[in-house]
Amino acid sequence: MGAFETEKPAKDAAALETQSSMEDFDQPSPLRKIISVASIAAGVQFGWALQLSLLTPYVQLLGIPHKWSSLIWLCGPVSGMIVQPIVGYYSDRCTSRFGRRRPFIAAGAAMVAVAVFLIGYAADIGHKMGDKLEQTPRVRAIGIFALGFWILDVANNTLQGPCRAFLADLAAGDAKKTRVANAFFSFFMAVGNVLGYAAGSYTNLHKMFPFAMTKACDIYCANLKTCFFLSITLLLIVTVTSLWYVKDKQWSPSPVNDDDEKVSSVPFFGEIFGAFKVMKRPMWMLLVVTALNWIAWFPFLLFDTDWMGREVYGGDSEGDDSLKKLYNQGVHQGALGLMFNAIVLGFMSLGVEWIGKKVGGAKRLWGIVNFILAVGLAMTVLVTKFAEDHRKTAGALAGPSPGIRAGALSLFAVLGIPLAITFSIPFALASIFSSSSGAGQGNFKKQ
Repeated sequence: MGAFETEKPAKDAAALETQSSMEDFDQPSPLRKIISVASIAAGVQFGWALQLSLLTPYVQLLGIPHKWSSLIWLCGPVSGMIVQPIVGYYSDRCTSRFGRRRPFIAAGAAMVAVAVFLIGYAADIGHKMGDKLEQTPRVRAIGIFALGFWILDVANNTLQGPCRAFLADLAAGDAKKTRVANAFFSFFMAVGNVLGYAAGSYTNLHKMFPFAMTKACDIYCANLKTCFFLSITLLLIVTVTSLWYVKDKQWSPSPVNDDDEKVSSVPFFGEIFGAFKVMKRPMWMLLVVTALNWIAWFPFLLFDTDWMGREVYGGDSEGDDSLKKLYNQGVHQGALGLMFNAIVLGFMSLGVEWIGKKVGGAKRLWGIVNFILAVGLAMTVLVTKFAEDHRKTAGALAGPSPGIRAGALSLFAVLGIPLAITFSIPFALASIFSSSSGAGQGNFKKQ
């Protein structure tokens, strides 16, 4: 009897502790935990920044013709369109004892590590498999690079959705905590952008890892390899720290009746296409305008550093050593311009709400910055014309004048204003429209 009486209070205490722990998940988490999870965005965005600034020039150095290099980037929209909805769907329904979000975040980080290895060592692996150094294109290296590139895009999309959803879980439906969580996520995105573009603009980074330069991997390749080493190091540090420090609630499905079972038996893509049938006109207009907006953005985001190397500096990734050197200088200056762009984006993101109130609302602000975007993209033609005229008088290898270089870098900075709005207002409007129609917010919907 005595043993039983001693055991019973211990069981009651354990049950009470478990119940208290489960209740804690239904309350907003402390700010320090939200910041810890949001910091993963810095590691993810570091890799995105390197992709946008360095990989288009790199594929051309491997021998892919300039006009075909954009095909490599098809994986971004394709993986974003397919991977994120699938990951979000199964993350919401994951019953792992580690929680709903942490398994997907950990898997995404592991995939990033594999992808970075394939991209960084594509030239070396291709050479080992039979590529000749003087041969272009290096077919095997291109194959390894393309595989790593697609894995990297899938991995980044696998990371981003669960990270945002994890922040929503930590906010536990509290409106203020949700705004704070998204603000910190945007802040760390800007931090990752600045770090990535700064690393891409530094020409002697390979000296940190002397082994990065090999017979098959020149200075540009070694710098790229070093940048990705730093990127994966940062991502693994913030990911491991966050997943160890912040606990994730294990989800178990609630009992369903026959009607609910019929609804839940609808295939995943059936749910996606079914949503289009019930969308109202404001949401359709938002989707169309957003699509047109990104059609304008993508050529600049994919070819901005290549534009600096070719059009502004007059280099050529397939030319002689002098033209290649000039091209590389332009690419690094383009990465510097993207760093300025990220700084402006970060500051502008903090003032979106205040500026929106001053100009008469979010929709009007989005319209204004789209005109800024149109003028900025048109100015690239003017900068190219000035650079060509300068080379006619100063010589083909002269590079741009200080004024032309300053104009090009200023253009990068100014375009950070509409980019900040593009990263925030469409998502806010989508949340407003979906909430007013009772549709919920996808990954952010509380189970």
